[in-house]
Amino acid sequence: MGGEEEDQESPLLGSASQPDEPEEPLKRTGTLWTSIAYIITGVIGAGVLSLAWSVAQLGWIAGPLLMIAFAGITIVSTNLLCDCYRYPDPECGPARNRSFMEAVKYYLGEKSHKVCGVIVQESLCGTAIAYIITSASSIKAIQRSNCYHKEGHQAACDYGDTFYMLLFGLVQIVVSQIPDFHNMEWLSVVAALMSFTYSFIGFSLGVAKVIENGKIMGSITGVPASSLANKLWLVFQALGDIAFAYPYSIIVLEIQDTLKSPPPENKTMKRASKVAIFVTTFFYLCCGCFGYAAFGNDTPGNLLTGFGFYEPYWLIDFANACIVLHLVGGYQIFSQPIFAFAEGWFAKKFPNSGFVINFYTFKLPLLPGFQLNLLRLCFRTAYVISTTGIAMLFPYFNSVLGLLGALNFWPLTVYFPVEMYFVQKKIGAWTRKWIVLRTFSFVCFLVTVVGFIGSLEGLISAKLS
Repeated sequence: MGGEEEDQESPLLGSASQPDEPEEPLKRTGTLWTSIAYIITGVIGAGVLSLAWSVAQLGWIAGPLLMIAFAGITIVSTNLLCDCYRYPDPECGPARNRSFMEAVKYYLGEKSHKVCGVIVQESLCGTAIAYIITSASSIKAIQRSNCYHKEGHQAACDYGDTFYMLLFGLVQIVVSQIPDFHNMEWLSVVAALMSFTYSFIGFSLGVAKVIENGKIMGSITGVPASSLANKLWLVFQALGDIAFAYPYSIIVLEIQDTLKSPPPENKTMKRASKVAIFVTTFFYLCCGCFGYAAFGNDTPGNLLTGFGFYEPYWLIDFANACIVLHLVGGYQIFSQPIFAFAEGWFAKKFPNSGFVINFYTFKLPLLPGFQLNLLRLCFRTAYVISTTGIAMLFPYFNSVLGLLGALNFWPLTVYFPVEMYFVQKKIGAWTRKWIVLRTFSFVCFLVTVVGFIGSLEGLISAKLS
């Protein structure tokens, strides 16, 4: 197994690797720490900013417990998925599944592969859209923070989102020219550092606000609503927001494919997942609980842009700048699989097209040379433009996050990993493990249903209001 550090390269969402494929060797150099950085970059993103609002809807008991429960679900599903990277043996099997879709096709067949493909592409694209919305909100928050500092807290410091979304999109057009995951270690490390920074700032500001108030705000039942139905919608949407904050199953195998061996990739990835989820859960609980403790029923939808905090304004600016820098990397983490899939498909469909296969070297003064491919330039630019356009149509932070979290939680985080694990481990029907995992899957399905309903209602209400 140690001799397999060099292997054939295939698209991240392509077909399963075969020993006789005439492709150039790929040296895997990833470690426990680079995979932790990838995971934290993928997990801590837009979701952390909505957790205080989610705890406010659920109350002091249900809010923290559900965050811990989602962390446990994420670790379980990730452990199941890690064992599906190699086949038939999870540690030394000769066949590699280098992406989520590839693994579904290998274990569950073509029909499941097609269904999964639609859900995966929607999830990746949806996350990119959510990151554009969040980044624009953070850039706008920097403007508002400076305005409030100069003009006073009652000033009408209103700014639109459109310009900032376009600005973020322009940056992504440039950054999207990074070839693939194997060239992104530096970006993921920077993004992970940024996520730690703004999470810690949000936590610290929450603690300071609680000390300033001299008491802990909030209640066991959470924010009151005008009716039971409205309360249920808000609770369901909060479930969707928490679901969005945790799972990263669709990029697990891509990250695992960067790891060197020995030790076995599945063992390294499981350790990385546990460390990363423990760290993120700690920050999630700190940000969510102290945010609710600070503001109670007035907890904003976005902790650092909803302006519960005004001072110190420079710290608010710095935290939001860290959010933007982190989401630049986070956008790429969730977009690179789409790029690899589309470009791999075009390469197979048009193997002799110069537009698809030719690379041109450019050299700018004081910068290293880089290779430009016309297909990569055109497709990735069009993708960034399309996600930016959709974000401009639906700039509703909490509703969009809740809808995406609920829609993708069960199929991608639970259903497909469980089904693939059944095949990998040859688990028979009605055995003890089969019953436990089926029950686990059904409970998570119910979470997806109620979260989707609540978030869809919130999105429709926001659009029509």
